Amino acid sequence: MEIKVYLYPYSAEEARQRNELSLWRASHQANIACKQAIEESIRQNFDGMHLDDDCLRPILEAFGYKRTAWVLSNTLREKNWDGRFSPVNKAWSKRISVPHDPHHNSDFAVDSHPAILDGFVDLFRRAYQELNLFGPEHCHPDSFSSLDYEGKVLVLSTDTLRESCWSQENQLWYAHDGFGCHPHAIGRSIRCTCLGDGEMTRWNRTDFIGVLDEQYLPDWAAEKLAQLTSQEQTAPTMGGITM
Repeated sequence: MEIKVYLYPYSAEEARQRNELSLWRASHQANIACKQAIEESIRQNFDGMHLDDDCLRPILEAFGYKRTAWVLSNTLREKNWDGRFSPVNKAWSKRISVPHDPHHNSDFAVDSHPAILDGFVDLFRRAYQELNLFGPEHCHPDSFSSLDYEGKVLVLSTDTLRESCWSQENQLWYAHDGFGCHPHAIGRSIRCTCLGDGEMTRWNRTDFIGVLDEQYLPDWAAEKLAQLTSQEQTAPTMGGITM
């Protein structure tokens, strides 16, 4: 059964200040349900020696990548003292921004045996990597704070996209113009075109991770980019204004 509950990104105290406690409560209950489902899946799929690779699939189908990552990251942070979790997995958990909520974080910390749970985290990280999505490591450093986005290929954050739309084709956008192209402008809006399907729309600067490093530009995207830039250069003008 798929759990379609918004993953609320703030603590209970922040939710209270925002008058959004109902959203926080629903998300917190879903976090607990995800934690319990992981524990049950590990219980059913560990034979005493090996953890079945298929144990992750029903969790992702029910709760999605974002909430599963949220619960696993929270667990490793809550149990950071435990040496049975690998340094690689602990470092991964710190890259996911789970708010500090001392009265509630422990509610959705998975209680499975740490060594087995560490293997489950390995399975999750491998499954996420196989999606082949773009992340901060594929972007120019300090993109958001210092780079002008106009005429650049931008990477849309997976936090902006629905999980059903997670793909490289939906992440890469060519920035035409807009106040949001400029790092210090008051306006945030950017007019851009999706390199995957050619859709033109407006996103805010904060919706993007940053400017894609050219070395990671796929061949298909390079072809689409060449077509777009060629169209811009050959567009008819009237009185110096592009039509």
